[in-house]
Amino acid sequence: MVDYQQYREFALEVARTQDLLRIVPKNRQTVLDIGARDGHFSKLLTEHFASVTALDLKKPSFDFPKIVSVAGDVRKLDFPDNAFDCVFCTEVLEHIPEVEQACREIIRVARHEIVIGVPFQQDIRVGRTTCGSCGRVNPPWGHVNSFNERTLSVLFSGLRLLSKSFVGTSREATNPFSMYLMDFAGNPWANYEDHLECIYCGAGLVCRQEQRTLVSKICSKVAHSINRLQTMVTRPHGCWIHLVFEKS
Repeated sequence: MVDYQQYREFALEVARTQDLLRIVPKNRQTVLDIGARDGHFSKLLTEHFASVTALDLKKPSFDFPKIVSVAGDVRKLDFPDNAFDCVFCTEVLEHIPEVEQACREIIRVARHEIVIGVPFQQDIRVGRTTCGSCGRVNPPWGHVNSFNERTLSVLFSGLRLLSKSFVGTSREATNPFSMYLMDFAGNPWANYEDHLECIYCGAGLVCRQEQRTLVSKICSKVAHSINRLQTMVTRPHGCWIHLVFEKS
């Protein structure tokens, strides 16, 4: 399991949390927290809303005042139209293959505002992992979508943008050649520490360092060196983008 407490002590996570609490609507009664996990944001949202509905694929196990926990899928929300004054959705849409359907559902159940937080211009070729069971390449941290301002405006077209903010700075990027070399090498230096599961076979993602050949080691070293050079010439951009939309 991910140690959320340790994760949220990182400076970027502290800044992200502070920015989201700054932009969240303060004059509404009900909010739907999509992807509630351990209830971190659900608890914080109780300071600004009379009622918080915490939703995740599996019903959250926490029990806090003013919070109702439910199981559900953002792609098919079991709520009527305009059910919540505000919908709060962060660290979710980058994981959803059917992201257009998810956004339509978010818009449908929101009565007034929608708060969205996603990685900004993430190159999801960087940090890919290779499943030791099925051998297929997985996106980093299960992020199957990358977003920029244009894609987000299309996903939430018809809504009025109330605010936009960025958190952190990133220059991570790769290219088809170094990506090919790193995939060939089995993506040995990617993130295997968070007990993630393969999106294809469901097995835990584990790096098979003992199976690496000299050729694969050379390929990964060359790919890493190329990526370092590319990072030096890549224009910096925000790590996260936070948006507040208003539904008329």
